[in-house]
Amino acid sequence: MSISTTGADRRLFIPALRGLYSNLHDGAETLLRVVAGGALVIHGAPKIIDPFGATGMVESLGFYPGVLWAPLLAITEFFGGILLILGLFTRPAALAATFVLLVTVWFHWITQGQGYSGAEKSILWAAILLFFFVRGGNRHSVDARIGKEF
Repeated sequence: MSISTTGADRRLFIPALRGLYSNLHDGAETLLRVVAGGALVIHGAPKIIDPFGATGMVESLGFYPGVLWAPLLAITEFFGGILLILGLFTRPAALAATFVLLVTVWFHWITQGQGYSGAEKSILWAAILLFFFVRGGNRHSVDARIGKEF
């Protein structure tokens, strides 16, 4: 006996909720993408204002030369966040941001020695961004409007 887990085949405890879940699916996914993108923009805004301000920090993580990596970090967070909000080039933006978040996991867990409790937020954000790398922008995205995506 096989158990199907597709949305149409799932048996709900309250079948009357099927329509509600179906109607909210894309909106909830879009909201998560916009919130994740907005958080990246807010976090990256100070780095855009001073793109070389994080040079010492990125070099302390082993990313040399810092004058290259610090502005790339700023661009990834700020402009990657804007791209995620719009749903434009969603997969590449999410992949780049996932990489940044995995570095912050390393930084908090290993470099700072904070373990899971220090890296927990970065792990959650990395998982969210990985989801959008895999999934793309959905029908409420610029990618969908132009009919092309990575």
